[in-house]
Order: sequence, then structure tokens, then C-alpha cells
Amino acid sequence: MEQEIRVPERRTGNTKHMFRNTEYGTWNTEHRTWNTCYGTQNMKQCASKSGGSVVEHHSSYWEQPFSQPYFDNTTKRETTTTVGQTAYLYCRVRNLGDRAVSWIRKRDLHILTVGILTYTNDQRFQSLHGDGSDEWTLKISSPQVRDSGTYECQVSTEPKISQAFNLSVVVSKAKINGNSELYIKSGSDINLTCIVLQTPEPPSFIYWYKGDHVINYSQRGGINVVTEKQTRTSRLLISKALPADSGNYTCAPSTAESASVLVHVLNGG
Repeated sequence: MEQEIRVPERRTGNTKHMFRNTEYGTWNTEHRTWNTCYGTQNMKQCASKSGGSVVEHHSSYWEQPFSQPYFDNTTKRETTTTVGQTAYLYCRVRNLGDRAVSWIRKRDLHILTVGILTYTNDQRFQSLHGDGSDEWTLKISSPQVRDSGTYECQVSTEPKISQAFNLSVVVSKAKINGNSELYIKSGSDINLTCIVLQTPEPPSFIYWYKGDHVINYSQRGGINVVTEKQTRTSRLLISKALPADSGNYTCAPSTAESASVLVHVLNGG
């Protein structure tokens, strides 16, 4: 026998609870079984198939007090950036009310920001927050390797609640395959391949220099540059090299330390 069950609205004092997980279905009193109607089903169709009325069932495990702040756990908790590349840590707090959000550096428990105010002499740290937004962002300008570590987003409830965010600041470097000096015969091709190492995001550009001059758009014919951002590689090809092509060649990515190779073009003999 299918019996309709009505779940009363749950309250604690005057505080209404928000249920974050809801199941719909029917309860069979004879067999003491619960038939779940999944959210993709039409509720009337579900009731018809199970032979009873559709009711709500709330799992207390997912109950969340509506008046209490809580963290949105969908935000990114692990961030990697390169030295000098601005880093952002995003903390999202629901139902904040009149509480304050602070950012704390865990290694020394140093308070960096409270609300949108900076509480450290290091002005590289800044809290960003838009009116009406649930997001409190810690901005770290010109991060260095020493800034790597755990940062906590803390809410001034009683007791306090916090969420940890891990930041890794790495040194990104370019590397040109082969030796630091290259000897080739006149009339041969100069073929250089540059790889950008330890970079979380592909560089926006990779320039090649000969001495102090960019050669990507050189007027000399026979130069070809192929850059693949996703593989973080760039290839420089100079066909039929002449002694005048001798010099210092540098691969300079937008977000990494550059790398150089000294090329000697020798007259054939």
C-alpha cells in the first residue's frame, strides 16, 4: 500500500532550514520501501508508475541552516602561477549577512585583509569584492616563490569558519634544445627549438631575438617562426645561413625567463 507522506517544514526557533538535497517519491507501508522519483521525471508520471502520491523526502545530512554563512565548495582551491604573474584566490561565501571575511596567511597567521581593507604593510595583497557579490578575492600582485603556501578565507562567525587555498609560485624558464653554442657550415640551415618549462598557462607570445633585435618579422628572407602555444614550443628556422647570420639568438616568452644560444656560421672549406 502506497501512503502519501507529508514532511513538515523544519525549523529551529525562528530559523528556517534550507534543504540542499531533496528526493521525491512514495512510501510503501506494507513493504516499508521508499520509491525515489528522480528529478528528470515528471512528478505525476512518477506517482502513476509507482502507484501512489508524490511526496518530498529530505535527508538531514544535507541540511544547512539558512541564516548561517557557508562556503561554496565549487571554487578552485589549488592555484599555480609564475613569478611576477598576478595571482587570484577566489573565496565564495553564501549567507554572509553582517559577518566579515578575512584573508590570513597560514604560515605565520598574518592577517592580510579584513573586508576590503588591507591589514599588512605589503601592498601587493588586496581584497576584491563587488557590491551584492558572494565572492571575496585575494589579489597578489608580483608574486614571488616565497609567497607559495596556504591562505585561509575566514568568516567571523562564532566559532569562526575557514576555507584553505593553496598557492604555488614557480619560476618559468625557456630552454633552447641543444648546446649553448652551435657551429654550422655556411649554406646550412639554422634550426632552433625553444620550450617553455614550468608554466601553468601557455605564454601569450614567444619572441625570437638576434642580439637586441626581434627577428620574427625580419626583412631577411628565408626566416620561418612556428609557435605552438598549447605545447609551449617555438621553432626558428633560418634557411641557407651565411656568416652574417652568426650571433646570439634568444627565445623570450611573455611569462618566462629567456634562453639564448650562440650561433657560429662557418665558411665552407
